[in-house]
Amino acid sequence: VSLIRCLILKAEVQTFIEKCMQSVSTSPSHARSLAEVLVEGDLRGHYSHGLNRLDVYVREIKAGICAKEGEPGIEKESVATALVNGRNLLGPVVGNFCMKLAIKKARDVGIGWVVARDSNHYGIAAYYSMQALKENMIGMSFTNTSPLVVPTRAKECTLGTNPISIAAPAKNGGSFVLDMATSAVALGKVEIHERNGSSIPEGWGCDSQGRVSTDPSKVLNGGGLVPLGGPEITGGHKGYGLGLMVEVFCGMLAGSRYSRHIRTWRDTDRVADLGQCFVAVNPENFAPGFNERMSELLHINRSLEPVGEQVPVLVPGDPERMHIEKCQLLGGIPYPLKVVRHMNEFARSIGVSPALPVNRYIQ
Repeated sequence: VSLIRCLILKAEVQTFIEKCMQSVSTSPSHARSLAEVLVEGDLRGHYSHGLNRLDVYVREIKAGICAKEGEPGIEKESVATALVNGRNLLGPVVGNFCMKLAIKKARDVGIGWVVARDSNHYGIAAYYSMQALKENMIGMSFTNTSPLVVPTRAKECTLGTNPISIAAPAKNGGSFVLDMATSAVALGKVEIHERNGSSIPEGWGCDSQGRVSTDPSKVLNGGGLVPLGGPEITGGHKGYGLGLMVEVFCGMLAGSRYSRHIRTWRDTDRVADLGQCFVAVNPENFAPGFNERMSELLHINRSLEPVGEQVPVLVPGDPERMHIEKCQLLGGIPYPLKVVRHMNEFARSIGVSPALPVNRYIQ
């Protein structure tokens, strides 16, 4: 099904998100931090983690279960580590604070490992790991989330999509940027399919009985996502293990909520208290020539002969880079018209105008 899309300028989306957040009394600097993360998600082609999620953040602030202002605080610290109290602030405010701290520590002692408790949904994980690239460092970012994933051989959701992101610098501004859920897919992608009235690929989710389903509504209502790898026979137990590993770095180290103790997605009856982990590593503390070796590693894989002429072999970060280039060429971000109309309707309901333009159609 070809979806009608319209072009929105990056600045238009940024301003729209900030206005919506400020309409519910979010401090301007926090609204800006959130807008930057969401716009970056869309710019990189991860529409499930951008404008599509705005209503969730607004509702959480409106319901009083996410703090409108304040700053995170350090509870415990060593030269290389820190435990941060996110003070129930917006996830991007907590994430930026933690990643900045991790990078500072890596600059001083070669590594910074920072975990946060009492945080909220922080957008795309790569937004934080990539901050280390500006300092020519390796960055890592992890978060636990609401239980949306059914463990291998089970019927009940006890794990989040628990993403992993690792960014490593190469020569001349090149980089490796891995950003992946440990579930077969992110929940937002299933939501977009449901909104568009289309079925999902087999291996994304299961129904309430743990059976694989292609119906997004069965996955979203009583079912759940399956771990990366799908069923056990195709390696789903490995994705399940990776999801638990993220929980070790986040909920376990931070002392935040974890697993089934985290509130259900979109519930606004209690705070999320998510656990998050941010790491920066300085390659200068290891063997010389890291960037050169990274570039060669990327080149080896990109230059492989592909199985099909139109599908070159890529490395993590390439699809996002290509999407950014496409947006630059178009002069804006292409959004499905349905998503823009949905968000405009939502903005009207909270008294925000002007709406996003819907008159720049593109093929």
